[in-house]
Amino acid sequence: MTRHRLWVLLGAALLITACAKPGPGSGKAPAPAAKPAAQTAPAARNQKAATEADKPLTLTRLNEDGSETVEETTGDSGARNPLLAAVASTVAAATSSSAASAASGSWPEGSYTKIVPAQPTDVPTGQVEVLEFFWYACPHCYALEPTIVAWNKTKAAYITFARVPVLWEDGHRALARLYYTLVAMDKQDQVHQDIFKEIQSNNDPLISSGDPSNAAAAERMQLAFIRKLGLSDADFERNYHSLGVDTAMQRADQLVQRYRITAVPTFVVNGKYVADVSTAGTPERLVALINDLAAQEHKH
Repeated sequence: MTRHRLWVLLGAALLITACAKPGPGSGKAPAPAAKPAAQTAPAARNQKAATEADKPLTLTRLNEDGSETVEETTGDSGARNPLLAAVASTVAAATSSSAASAASGSWPEGSYTKIVPAQPTDVPTGQVEVLEFFWYACPHCYALEPTIVAWNKTKAAYITFARVPVLWEDGHRALARLYYTLVAMDKQDQVHQDIFKEIQSNNDPLISSGDPSNAAAAERMQLAFIRKLGLSDADFERNYHSLGVDTAMQRADQLVQRYRITAVPTFVVNGKYVADVSTAGTPERLVALINDLAAQEHKH
């Protein structure tokens, strides 16, 4: 495969499978798009966890021969983009006959990224944490959602699954506040699909598309939306600016920074492994990979 062909496939993979974090100077979060190609677009329980989170990470890619390739990261600025490295590895692997090895449980190079040191999780002993970093206005998250909903109903009992909205910019934060407000109301599972549909299918961004920093406008739009769903105005307004929601958003932001999330949807398994559709190859392979990594963690 020529280098030119590799980068063409790499670019196509990124467009198909992920919404990227806006670059410096982008000004504002992009409005939701109907087509993926238009998208350019998250506290540790104790001091020990906070200390662990501040340590530099090394990202270790598993090679087909069992060896590991270690890449150090020194922070968000200047760090090599692990997503691009993983996708490049996946595109290269896709040109070979890797299906048989994947089916047998031997995942090819670039299927996931290993985080060193492992980061602290927030689940009981014996449980394996799986986090999905997402954004309601990301069409790739919306496309993957049916697969994740089906998996969530059948996943192993030892897997604790949680969604984490990214908070990169004002528009992301406004939708993250909506998410955690509904969590506080214990209505998030009930209306999660409705929010995706409102934004992705009904073209209602639920934020001010002209000015994503206008928090008051976002709140009005979101309040009008939850009224249509028959939810309580009073409950919504009571929780929207609550300490609990503020704390949840701070925790989400810490997780986004800890795992250096630069695109969504992205999954983190037990604070040790990062994967997405690009690295796994397909949504179905991603679910199989998450299950295999979780099973491995549970045995240990």
